[in-house]
Amino acid sequence: MISILLVDDDPHIRELLRFYLQKEGYRTLEAEDGQAALQQLEEQTIHLAVVDIMMPHVDGYELCKEIRSYYDIPVIMLTAKGELIDKEKGFTAGTDDYIVKPFEPKEVLFRIKALLRRFQVMNEQIIYLGETVIDRKSYEVRVSGKTVILPLKEFELLAQLANYPNQIFTRDQLIELVWGNDFVGNDRTVDVHIKRLRERFSEAEKDFSIKTIRGVGYKLEQV
Repeated sequence: MISILLVDDDPHIRELLRFYLQKEGYRTLEAEDGQAALQQLEEQTIHLAVVDIMMPHVDGYELCKEIRSYYDIPVIMLTAKGELIDKEKGFTAGTDDYIVKPFEPKEVLFRIKALLRRFQVMNEQIIYLGETVIDRKSYEVRVSGKTVILPLKEFELLAQLANYPNQIFTRDQLIELVWGNDFVGNDRTVDVHIKRLRERFSEAEKDFSIKTIRGVGYKLEQV
């Protein structure tokens, strides 16, 4: 499951964002200042951070610089500081997006989804799972040196799961990430494609397996 860190000293802002994000199936973690956020980053797997600027101990600018130095995740600054010089300082610190308060929660959600998609494309192009190699440049999968050519959506689904081993994805998240927002159909599509992948890669069980998380979705486990 994709985890988003909410860093803001205002509990009402965190509560508002938590409501909308969890409704979309995201896992949320929270910190009331930059120092607590750094601790969360050390202890948890975080995929994106939403960061306020004006916070005690470690402010948003410094936190963003720290994230850029040690973590490869997107950052959104969410702040009341809306002057051009403030935005320049934020982007110089390394933020990927900048939203001024007051904000529309759904707009924050749209921007989060866009950033997650962008960072997904920038991820490692070749994924290794034991003797199974997934090449996102050539759209090929090699198992013990033997090339397997997959239909496009099966390949993208496998690559999405393999790029985040042991992470649980809901069916809705997989539809959005693989088929896109314009997809017309239902979540049974995911189940059908997962079944086909399991059948195709039954000989690769020594490298990985795709597990069903009952009532939630799927995850890929590396052996």
